[in-house]
Amino acid sequence: MTWKNTQAKITELPATKNAAKKKTPSLRLLLLGLIISILVLIICLIISITAGDTEIPLKTVYEAFTAFDGSTDQLIIRTLRLPRSLIAMLVGASLAVAGSIMQGLTQNPLASPGILGINAGAALAVVSAGLIFGSSSASIYPTFGFFGATVTAVTVYWLGSIGKGGLHPVKLTIAGAAITALLSSLTTAILIFDRASLEEIRFWLAGTVAGKDFNLFLQVFPYLLVGLAIAMLLGRQITLLTLGEDVATGLGVQTTWVKLGATICVVILAGCSVSIAGAIGFIGLIVPHIARLLVGIDYRWIIPYAAILGSILLLLADIAARLLLKPIEIPVGIMTSLIGGPFFIYLALSKVKR
Repeated sequence: MTWKNTQAKITELPATKNAAKKKTPSLRLLLLGLIISILVLIICLIISITAGDTEIPLKTVYEAFTAFDGSTDQLIIRTLRLPRSLIAMLVGASLAVAGSIMQGLTQNPLASPGILGINAGAALAVVSAGLIFGSSSASIYPTFGFFGATVTAVTVYWLGSIGKGGLHPVKLTIAGAAITALLSSLTTAILIFDRASLEEIRFWLAGTVAGKDFNLFLQVFPYLLVGLAIAMLLGRQITLLTLGEDVATGLGVQTTWVKLGATICVVILAGCSVSIAGAIGFIGLIVPHIARLLVGIDYRWIIPYAAILGSILLLLADIAARLLLKPIEIPVGIMTSLIGGPFFIYLALSKVKR
């Protein structure tokens, strides 16, 4: 069955009659929007490289890659600003796509890596590793952060799946809230008794892309690239799953394998992102809603739009974190929380009303 035939069947289903009444953007508009988004992303990347405590002109940025002479400004660009900006783009895209998949898979508009406990699990793992091994090197963060995020994600999904009815959005949200509260309490308890660890990782706990280098970027890039590729491949199946498991099965979707692949994708994207950038919240919550507003219910378009918009949002948040209280730098996780907090309250209230 071709995708066009599948779409025709979808629009005949009761679950999508209301959605079908809404205007669906044409292919030309979707492609145009994608191109415009990419251009905006490039502009944000240039601003991120040039803006900061020291303003660097575009000419110097160009010369840093075409006629490198070892000057201070060129070193700042190549060793600090560019790696930081690329990591912000990669983390923003990964968190946004992970949030999109989680919301589509669970049919829960409040689902995101932070709300379902992944951030809390990574934080506890990093703090515990610092306490047990006494390492003062930030090189331990990615390994233990990814491990903690993975274990927490699997645990929350398992708790949300047990009992009658299997995986349910309400059960998943409750499980995520409970696990987050438990792990956050344990993290706080450890830090109370180990103030040295608190001082060492306080910026990581708040979420930051500062101080990252190309080695760290290259370390996680292949994994995040694989995660994003898997997400793109699952776009059609996730769209069908949003109509209900029975409907998806009737249209030929192997729902068990799709759920497993989507879960692995979320663990890779969210786990790696949290491990290198800390607990950056709300990107995975806000961006999927913006993407759906722009492109509709088709996850073949939601996922690429979410990736680009997530990169843009985190880049803008990082730029604001550097410039708002210049020369003092605010952790980017605080900036995203200032944006995402009111949005989360709005979503929660609107869901309660419905």
